[in-house]
Amino acid sequence: MTGDAAFLVGGLGLLLAAVAARLLKDRALSTPIFVLLIGAVVGIPLRDSSPVSPVINTEFAEHLTEACVIVALMGVGLSIDRPLSRKGWRSPGRLLLLAMPLCIAGVALLGWSLMGLAPAAALLLGAVLAPTDPVLASDVQVAGPATGEQEYENEIAVGEHDEVRFALTSEAGLNDGLAFPFVYAAIFLASLGSVGEWGLRWLAWELVGKVALGVVLGWLAGKGLAWLSFRSQVRTLRLAEGGQPLLALAVTFAVYGLVEVLGGYGFVAVFVCALAMRTTERHHEFHADAHRFMEQLEHILTFVVLLLLGAALTSGLLANLTWQGVVVGVLLLVVIRPLAAWLSLLRFDGMDSRERAVSSFFGVRGVGSLYYVAYAMSETGFDDARVIWSTVTFTVVLSVLLHGVTATPAMSWLERHRDRAPR
Repeated sequence: MTGDAAFLVGGLGLLLAAVAARLLKDRALSTPIFVLLIGAVVGIPLRDSSPVSPVINTEFAEHLTEACVIVALMGVGLSIDRPLSRKGWRSPGRLLLLAMPLCIAGVALLGWSLMGLAPAAALLLGAVLAPTDPVLASDVQVAGPATGEQEYENEIAVGEHDEVRFALTSEAGLNDGLAFPFVYAAIFLASLGSVGEWGLRWLAWELVGKVALGVVLGWLAGKGLAWLSFRSQVRTLRLAEGGQPLLALAVTFAVYGLVEVLGGYGFVAVFVCALAMRTTERHHEFHADAHRFMEQLEHILTFVVLLLLGAALTSGLLANLTWQGVVVGVLLLVVIRPLAAWLSLLRFDGMDSRERAVSSFFGVRGVGSLYYVAYAMSETGFDDARVIWSTVTFTVVLSVLLHGVTATPAMSWLERHRDRAPR
């Protein structure tokens, strides 16, 4: 396919995706499913050349998915209205500290025992498939920031009863960054040898130091930039007053780049930065404008990723998928994640059994998993790299289908239950 033809096909595909986003709103057939199907059709004439395969174009896949994730993380952080507190953030804390490690361990064990992967490859498979996705989970996340005093108070009142959306939103915002230490553990295991060679360094720096650096720098950057944008004595620097949503994108890239250059986890920093900006001037209209801008940009990047992923599916990306890989993907989505999340929320009094079930089921896998695979493959060589790509891709596609079809009915079911519940 020539470059001009690629622009034509890509433009038509994005146009169809934009139309689908309106037609399929609040329908069971979600827009990501439709965009994947468009991409799969586009990929049919490309199946012999594989020009869109992330296995071949790893660096491009890495940077495209990276941009998509960090834009989504800023949008997710700006959308959360709940103030930071130990009690208010118990549900995501439980999911992060218990459910995610259980998912990593469960998938890694199956990758090693059932798929026959080397320990490093099995650990990588567990690490990349563990985090829920901030990009493809919009149907089960909070809608956006409330602004204005009265509107904010009303939204908080509703949000206090919608623990499911808050838990899934905040979990997705944090665990993309918190999966990084385990991706690094897989990289070290593949490149440096036994755990004794690198274990202490990994524990001190990759697991603790980089997370702490991301949190601290993200919070300081968010507070500082928010003060400058909202309260600076120099009027021209109060960019938020001018309704400049581009500020959110500038902050996203600047904070991410700064923290990555300094050695921390940029994903963590971007999400924390957004939370810090919200706490500085919680009721300002800027947050809603910035969130809408970031959401629109996220949709554009997501459509591009899904179109290319769909094209890669029919260009051979699943050629190395084994029945064992299928089993692992299915078990993760319908057994491991739901069971791990259920256990982590079992004694949590902020949810009833229905809410706990929905929160446990919607562990959406998506663009973040694709980024982590591309990143790891660009860092070092892994045995069975193509098998890992096929397994991760299959799991992401299955998640898009399964969670895309069930999200609207499940959330509607919860809303009906809440309406009937005694006040």
